[in-house]
Amino acid sequence: MQRASFSFVWLAIATLFLAGCGGNDGEQRAAFVGFLQTRVLDKPGIHVARLTDEERSQFGPYADDYAIITDFNKAMDESVSPKMTAAMRAGSIRSIQDLVTSRDKLQTAKAGIAAMDSALTGELARADAARTKLNQPADVKEVYDKAYDRLVTEPAAAFKDIVPVMDKVLGEAIGLGEYLDSHRSSVRLSGSMIQTDDPAARAAINDKLQSLQSHQQAVRSAQARLQAVAFGRPR
Repeated sequence: MQRASFSFVWLAIATLFLAGCGGNDGEQRAAFVGFLQTRVLDKPGIHVARLTDEERSQFGPYADDYAIITDFNKAMDESVSPKMTAAMRAGSIRSIQDLVTSRDKLQTAKAGIAAMDSALTGELARADAARTKLNQPADVKEVYDKAYDRLVTEPAAAFKDIVPVMDKVLGEAIGLGEYLDSHRSSVRLSGSMIQTDDPAARAAINDKLQSLQSHQQAVRSAQARLQAVAFGRPR
């Protein structure tokens, strides 16, 4: 009789516990969805809010879902963006003379862009893999997917757009510098001017400069797209 009474009490406790979990999940879902809507989607651009301890408690297991997004953005801040900044700095050209004397810096910048792309690819793959394992209710998934696109997919794509055009412009800058260096006897450099009396050299240099300038414009366009994603400006 005592054993039966104990079993009944245990069953009652378990039932109450499970019922409590169901209620908490509804509250957690509502809190998490509201957070994503008001703190991410209702704001222009990229806003990655850090969770307070209270919010983590309110969201329950959904705080781990949000961590996929914050972990990706942390990696962007600590690994991807610094590589991009360093490559841009190394690849800055202040004069035609830099094309000849700073080719090592340009090579470093080119390698930095490749390293940035590799880091971004790895971090995006990790985030996407974690996302595919989520099993969210439909109401959570709908809002979470939009937040994920805003804070992960779109900025990653914008960074990816810069890679090929930066690689191209740096490659062409290096090529032009090599050409100028190999034609020192017929080419004179003065500030932003390249002078030569050799018609063939003049034609080759003009072609290289025009191609370089067109790809520099492509870099500026890609940077503008990245800023539009970051700040919510019209694309």
